[in-house]
Amino acid sequence: MVVSGMSIKGNKEEVARDSSEYSHPDIDESGETPGVDAIVDLEKQPPKNEDEFEDELERHLSRKSSHRTKLGPVKYPLTDLDSGVVGWDTQNDPHNPRNFPQNRKWFILGLVSAITFLRYEAFSSLPSHLDSLALCSPLASSIFAPGVSFVSHEFHNTSEILGAFSVSVFVLGFAVGPLFLSPLSEIYGRRIILNISNVFFCAFNLGCALAPNLAGLIIMRLLAGIGGSACLTIGSGVISDLFVPEQRGKAMAMYSLGILFGPVLGPICGGFVAQRAGWRWDFWVVFIAGVIITTGIIVMGRETNPTVLIDRKTARLRKEHNRPELRNIYTHKQEAATLTTRYILSRGMFRPLKLLFTSPIVFLLSLYVSFVFGLLFLLFTTITGVYIQTYGWSPELCGLAYLGVGLGNFCGIIVVARTSDATIIRLTKRNNGVYEPEMRLPTCVFFGALIPISFFWYGWATHQKTHWIVPIIGLFPFGAGMMGVFAPIQTYLIDSFPQYAASAVAGMTVIRCLFGAVLPLGAPSMYKQLGLGWGNSLLGFIAVAMIPAPALIYKYGGYVRKRWPVEL
Repeated sequence: MVVSGMSIKGNKEEVARDSSEYSHPDIDESGETPGVDAIVDLEKQPPKNEDEFEDELERHLSRKSSHRTKLGPVKYPLTDLDSGVVGWDTQNDPHNPRNFPQNRKWFILGLVSAITFLRYEAFSSLPSHLDSLALCSPLASSIFAPGVSFVSHEFHNTSEILGAFSVSVFVLGFAVGPLFLSPLSEIYGRRIILNISNVFFCAFNLGCALAPNLAGLIIMRLLAGIGGSACLTIGSGVISDLFVPEQRGKAMAMYSLGILFGPVLGPICGGFVAQRAGWRWDFWVVFIAGVIITTGIIVMGRETNPTVLIDRKTARLRKEHNRPELRNIYTHKQEAATLTTRYILSRGMFRPLKLLFTSPIVFLLSLYVSFVFGLLFLLFTTITGVYIQTYGWSPELCGLAYLGVGLGNFCGIIVVARTSDATIIRLTKRNNGVYEPEMRLPTCVFFGALIPISFFWYGWATHQKTHWIVPIIGLFPFGAGMMGVFAPIQTYLIDSFPQYAASAVAGMTVIRCLFGAVLPLGAPSMYKQLGLGWGNSLLGFIAVAMIPAPALIYKYGGYVRKRWPVEL
């Protein structure tokens, strides 16, 4: 075993600025939180001419950057047994998640992204025929017939609201689960919580497939939603654990594929499955795929939370050296009472809500993302009905109408992945080489402008009954804009609150899923009163009003974040 004798005191420079714990007071002797703006501090580097500076910045922030080419020296807190603290053995300690091989990092993230995709597919596979039937306005009353035959007829249900609730209750589970699963991952680690929640998710999807009545289906979907919510916030924590800030844009783009592609591909698959094999097979497909992916995560997944890993190492060294006084370097300055499971869990359950309601930055951006997320499910309340009633499509073909959104998602995430780092390079140069998390946000203004275009286009194209392909094309900008808004904002929250990335994203997830669950319930009344043209135009006007949100955070977010930090 290699143990460094480096002293912790007076070595602020030895701390990894890009570590997920770089803002932790245990690392900074002064007790102040340095902030993400300190990630790149070129003043501490030897003077360089402009060409050398630009070449180095391009190398460090380009999409080809790796662990070996980073901005400034990479220093992680090391073990110092003389001082009674336990950290990493060396700067290149292979047990440090930041030092994992690149292929292992992306494989771990790929597994989390796959199970995340399945969660949203599970949400949208049933709505492919039920949401459009139970949630749609009486304007398209004929679309209810297939859904009643698949679900409501079997369970003798005549209530549209109850049918709608059987859909949205799954997303309510998404809103509840992160409040306690996120802090549990900080206590016991990402892997164990994710594995348990995955098993929970699979078990209750099996329950949905075997549900004897509508009440049982609703309860099973709620519990499945709670189990499926872990990956939504733990995934963000995994990104923070594995990747330095200049690599998180691409990582978040990959992770976002699961979150935003699931609701689009679900109706395409679910429509054919439900029509040909029955609605229960929607759940059987999700259950089978879930078991396969969960098994892969259990067998091949690795723990990534650095605090938990050092906790385990500390316990081992206490036993090996008979030194019960050894402490985790990440938590050794905290009071013993604050390290208890009860304290961490109670504090962690309220931390996402505290971030959401005491930080104007988190609240405004979460509100924007939640609105966009709600719009996605509002679209689900009209697409199937429009294409059955107006264009005479069969229910199983109506899922193909979501291809406009899907292709937009695909193109949008490609643009985000290719431009995110380039934008940071340009803005960091202008800021004298100092990186700020707000540099993630400028592209959101452009992508945000695409969202209202789709609602004006889609609304009036369907109102005027144009050719069937015109509304599908009109949904393409929305798909691209949704990706271009969601991925940068979620990455911004990770960069702004790296130590509490899971909690920050949990706060956004709570309000986002509430919007996704509740907003579509108002669609029938809105479209009945305004019609498809003006109903979608109203949503478009609201989307226009929301466009300045990321621009305001980009301009004033850094000042607000430093002037009024949230005490967590």
